[in-house]
Amino acid sequence: MKILFISVLILISFDFLIAQNVSEEKLLLIRCDDIGMSHSVNLAAKELIASGLKFSASVMVPCGWFDEAVSILKDADNVSIGVHLTLNSEWKNYRWGPVAGVCKVPSLVDSLGYFFPSRAKFFANNPSPEEVETELRAQIEKAVKAGLKISYLDYHMGTAVDKPEMRKIVEKLASEYHLAISRYFGEIDVNSMYSIPVELKYNHLVSVLDSLETEKINLLVCHIGKDNDELSALIDLNEFGLKEMSRHREAELNALLKAVLNNLFKERKIKLLNYSDLIKLKGLDQMKSPIDSGY
Repeated sequence: MKILFISVLILISFDFLIAQNVSEEKLLLIRCDDIGMSHSVNLAAKELIASGLKFSASVMVPCGWFDEAVSILKDADNVSIGVHLTLNSEWKNYRWGPVAGVCKVPSLVDSLGYFFPSRAKFFANNPSPEEVETELRAQIEKAVKAGLKISYLDYHMGTAVDKPEMRKIVEKLASEYHLAISRYFGEIDVNSMYSIPVELKYNHLVSVLDSLETEKINLLVCHIGKDNDELSALIDLNEFGLKEMSRHREAELNALLKAVLNNLFKERKIKLLNYSDLIKLKGLDQMKSPIDSGY
């Protein structure tokens, strides 16, 4: 009887330790935006993939380096791929326009056939909701036809979900193509590195990892790149644009690579997820609009 009692205590203690360990586990989803925007950004994505880091890659379909992004991403086992729904083109001397063609979506472009550089200018042109759906659908279709296994949608500069009628279009397309939408699983945004001074980005990342919430899905949105002549030539047409953008993007890349090298995620009991994992974990039917649900 005494042996049985001791055995029961051991089992209870073991179960308690397992439960405690699970509750201490922190979930982190790293989403890297703007893949396909430029060769420099693609090179950074390739380097991050090679490090073995699990992350989600949001691809800009209308951009000139989309094809290269496809070749880099389509065989990457540690990456979940999303369409970075794009309705803006914000760089001086490097502009892009609609996948659907200017003639099909004239309300979405300026006099030269380029997307507008800001949300304000986009909406000032009174974009047609029908044309928005045509263009966003064209971007998804092109990504699929290019051979990418798309798991989710998100939104460049927030434009595609800026208005209720726009958000409904994104939700409709996600439902039709059986895709997740970023931030629709209750993800909690943690402080990004984007505007943090270059020399402080790694330390900032460490502090972010130390402050992740348990039993929550923490979302870290990153913008990576290589500080070379191509990326450093890009100048944001918006007043709020980050100066020396290419240096900031390379510093974000280096911070993530250093975190992998220093084994920061495992040491802090951080479980890395991507959107493919999240779909399996929760299911598409569990998605809720962050506007309606309050998260």
